[in-house]
Amino acid sequence: MSDLLEKIVSLAKQRGLIFQSSEIYDGMAAIYDYGPLGVELKRNVKERWWQAMVYQNDDVVGLDAAIMMHPDVWKASGHLDAFNDPMIDDKVSGHRYRADELIEEHAAKLRSDGKEEEAARVEGRLARALQSEEPNRAFYDIIHEEEIRGPDSGSFDWTEVRNFNLMFESNYGPTSDEKVYLRPETAQGIFVNFRNAQETARQHLPFGIAQIGKAFRNEIVARQFVFRTREFEQMEMQYFVKPGAEGEAFEHWREQRMQWHVDNGIRPERLRWHEHEQLSHYAKAAEDIQYQFPMGWKELEGLHSRTDFDLKQHEEHSGKKMSYYDPWEEERYTPYVVETSAGLDRTILMLLCDAYTEDEVSGDERTVLQLHPELAPYRAAVFPLVKKEGMPEKAHAIEADLRQHFNVMYDERGSMGKRYRRMDEAGTPFCITVDGQTMEDGTVTVRDRDTTEQERVPAENVATYLFDRSREWQAE
Repeated sequence: MSDLLEKIVSLAKQRGLIFQSSEIYDGMAAIYDYGPLGVELKRNVKERWWQAMVYQNDDVVGLDAAIMMHPDVWKASGHLDAFNDPMIDDKVSGHRYRADELIEEHAAKLRSDGKEEEAARVEGRLARALQSEEPNRAFYDIIHEEEIRGPDSGSFDWTEVRNFNLMFESNYGPTSDEKVYLRPETAQGIFVNFRNAQETARQHLPFGIAQIGKAFRNEIVARQFVFRTREFEQMEMQYFVKPGAEGEAFEHWREQRMQWHVDNGIRPERLRWHEHEQLSHYAKAAEDIQYQFPMGWKELEGLHSRTDFDLKQHEEHSGKKMSYYDPWEEERYTPYVVETSAGLDRTILMLLCDAYTEDEVSGDERTVLQLHPELAPYRAAVFPLVKKEGMPEKAHAIEADLRQHFNVMYDERGSMGKRYRRMDEAGTPFCITVDGQTMEDGTVTVRDRDTTEQERVPAENVATYLFDRSREWQAE
């Protein structure tokens, strides 16, 4: 784990952002709980995504599909037969790895050691293996011929590469032979509800269906904090178009999705598009938005042109019509789909990585989360300078007024310096102090998190001031 990632994991625990699940029982690998601040950050991200995706588009509606679905859904989608990762075991350590990722990491290490030609050769072999008729055999050959050793043991004693299905299986009802699966993706809930949503929302093509929800994958190797977990949330939208219009829709959402991340304060130089070299069987085009995490460039959000594969598969397996009738052109067809799907937990990790800053103020080192004000767990903190002379009462009155608009923290414990540092680490963009001058002229001090500059503002104008400053921050 990199130094930056270690610092973020430590800060997340210390400030109540993210905890390991069931920690008092030694936890569960790759499953996390969001604490008091983390749940606020997560909620703000979801609301901002929903605002941009649904409320600002009159042709996109929402959905909340169930986690458990009829088993035939996964047969139709191909997950039952093909949702597999290539797994290989280190016989010495007993640890399991994804064979393709083991090779990727070996190539990355070669490159970091300055062995560019060797890295390119290994990456070329991996690309050919992914497209071969027997990829597992090809992965095994690469691992042995390149003498890739176990990351934990350093040994060179591997099992064969075999497929591992990532879906979690459970029982449905009182009899054990009724099997269901925890959904490995949220997209299929949208596809099976295409006609329901289209007809009840009275939408005509093109239109989209958006959803935020949990998904579950029994990952072989889940690590790097909340980047890859076994229980996670997705924010996605399926946009249905007439066949032939998918190219224009793809480019439209390509522009919109990248801009959304930039609008959230992410540095553009840490974002890039990555085009898939090998397309899934259902895809016509596929690109990922990647972010430069501490562990390298990794996928954050996917944009896919899925053709009409999913709707036709569900029509075939269910026997129900999934086509659309265009009343203006008097034509019936099965829509094509453009999908945008972002990992919420990965978005949270990106925001923490991008916002984490260490600097020095008045000779003291401090840690700051420079989060967008509309994403920060607390928009503001209110402090009375001292616990007397009516200052706590005045501070509580300001707090109550601000709470009508956004989440606020009240703190009267410790020195002002320590209170500021706690809020800097929590990402709180504004700190409001009630002092002696407040009791005289009704103004308060508003401190800016990023610059530490302070400004006197009339107490009755604080809410408006914070709204204006938040918009200015976004514009910057």
